Amino acid sequence: MIKYNLKCENNHEFESWFLDSKEFEKLKEKKLLECIYCNSKKVKKSIMAPMISLPETYNKDNKNIETTIKDEREKLKKIRQYIEKNFEYVGSNFSKRVREIYYDKKSKKKIYGTTSPKDREELSEEGIELFSIPWIDKEN
Repeated sequence: MIKYNLKCENNHEFESWFLDSKEFEKLKEKKLLECIYCNSKKVKKSIMAPMISLPETYNKDNKNIETTIKDEREKLKKIRQYIEKNFEYVGSNFSKRVREIYYDKKSKKKIYGTTSPKDREELSEEGIELFSIPWIDKEN
């Protein structure tokens, strides 16, 4: 069985149950459907939200997922704090600065910043390995 929200040409909305979607189409084609308010035979399916049934363990599992997500966010915030404290921010100059450091074997600077996917690919081809992390907003 399936329940559809229906709407007539006069914008009356109502619900009705059908054996399946084929039954709805068959009844509509034969003009056996009609509005319960005005008896109009021009009836179509309206937008509807499906209903789902969840197992009782869903709430418990959902809380576990929420807790896990919260824990992971906290870990990412700590990583961000560590990087901000111990690395120099070079912004969009990252590609240029990382090359300078990489080719100056004496330099041990720690930097972070942003780069384009194209620049990242070029750096990888040069043998410069980068590490990306999700940058969690401090306030959110």
